[in-house]
Amino acid sequence: MTRGARILAGTIGGLDGFQAGAVSAQASARLVVSTPGQGFTDITARVAEFVAKSGISQGVLSVFCRHTSASLTIQENADPDVQTDLMTALDGLAPRHSGYVHGNEGPDDMPAHIRTLVTDSGLTVPVLDGRLALGTWQGIYLIEHRDRPHRREIVLAVVGA
Repeated sequence: MTRGARILAGTIGGLDGFQAGAVSAQASARLVVSTPGQGFTDITARVAEFVAKSGISQGVLSVFCRHTSASLTIQENADPDVQTDLMTALDGLAPRHSGYVHGNEGPDDMPAHIRTLVTDSGLTVPVLDGRLALGTWQGIYLIEHRDRPHRREIVLAVVGA
C-alpha cells in the first residue's frame, strides 16, 4: 500500500435471527438427473421438494454430485444468458482438442474434468424456516460438461431440527 492511501471498510451488521438447538433430525435421498448433454440443468425445485419432505425447518443441506465430469453450482436463475456466457467462459478455460494426455473417453472428457475442478462437486445450503436460504436470483444447477446425454446421480442430505 502506498503512503497516504486509506482502506475503506464496509459495515458489518449484527447477527440477525440467531437460533441454537440440538440436531434432532436428518434425511437423505438420491436424485437422478438425465442430462441432454453439455449445459445447465436447474435442480432447485427437486432439492426444495426434498427439504420440504424432510420436515426440517432449521438446518444444513448438502448436495453432492457423484461424478467427475459433471458438477454443481449456485448461479443466477433469472436470465438464461448468464448460463450461455458461463458455458462460453468454461469453453475458453478448458477447450476441447487441446492436446490433453487423458483422452480415452473422447475430446470432451479431460475438459470436463477441468471444468469440474473449477466449479464444484458439492454444495452446502442453509435451511431456514423449512426452505432453502437461497438469494432471490439464485438457483441450484447441475452442469453437464460432456457432449452427450448422461444419467447423473446427486446425493442429498439434510441435518437439523
